[in-house]
Amino acid sequence: MVMNLSMHQVLAAHRFVQPYIRRTPLARSAFLSERSGAEVWLKLENLQPTGSFKVRGALYKLGRLAEAEKARGLVAASAGNHALGLAYAIHCLGGVAADIFVPATAPQAKLDKLRRFPVGLRLEGETYDQAHEAAVAFARQTGAVEIPAYDDLEIITGQATIGLEIATERPETDLIFVPVGGGGMIAGIATVARALLPGCQVVGVQPEASPAALLSLRDGLAYETYDHGPTIADGLAGGFGRLPFELVRNLVQEIVLASEADLRRAIFALLDQEQLVVEASGAAAIAPLLNGAVDVSGRTVVCVLSGGNLATSLLREIMAGGLSF
Repeated sequence: MVMNLSMHQVLAAHRFVQPYIRRTPLARSAFLSERSGAEVWLKLENLQPTGSFKVRGALYKLGRLAEAEKARGLVAASAGNHALGLAYAIHCLGGVAADIFVPATAPQAKLDKLRRFPVGLRLEGETYDQAHEAAVAFARQTGAVEIPAYDDLEIITGQATIGLEIATERPETDLIFVPVGGGGMIAGIATVARALLPGCQVVGVQPEASPAALLSLRDGLAYETYDHGPTIADGLAGGFGRLPFELVRNLVQEIVLASEADLRRAIFALLDQEQLVVEASGAAAIAPLLNGAVDVSGRTVVCVLSGGNLATSLLREIMAGGLSF
């Protein structure tokens, strides 16, 4: 299968979503620059209206639906951030009902935000994959239109607008660290980087507990479901999508893994040094700079901080843990 994502589509998506999102800052990190010997910039997607980049893809997808599709109602599965993105998109664009399936283990911060929107919230299973199975079954039974979290070309196109903003604001970028779960964001960013940032390397970061993208690229097939271990990076846990795999298989040469200790240090470092509250799934982007997994000296680096919906209970635990970096 050959998948194509054109810059024309990405530009159209950016024009569509701009009125509803924040063009998030690219902020230089003096701390990470000094530590790594690189020029390190942070793409602050944690500052989006829902606290996550997912709002981009959800808005574009919803905007592309036909009225007949909207009339059938929507269904989605999410670890939390895609659900928030879709709920916010419905709030902005209006006129559609949605049922959203979320694992019972989703962080309370995300569940509390979701309950503020007029969507049907259904807690199902312990993992994203289990919630997704329930959502697919619901779609079959009711005829509702499923809005995928990442395995969809329009969702990926919406996420690609992050790459467009990076390329236009920092065209000298040599390397972009992107957190990877299902793969929608890295597929979009890598496609834009190939078109607009010749020579720029895109490196994915996954938790050791859920290396589905790493295994997919290694073995040449998408592990669409993955029985992951416990991880605080709930948004990165589970399988790697078939469409993202087709897009990135020739664009991304490296996926690096972050331990749970790495993720905790990354959260702590961003709070302590940058005064940024970032969830583990977003903080993963700086883990290679803290643990030295990738040599970035002399390069211009962008780390995508993809979300900020950090549970306060986990934050207290991390702050009490006496971490150092």
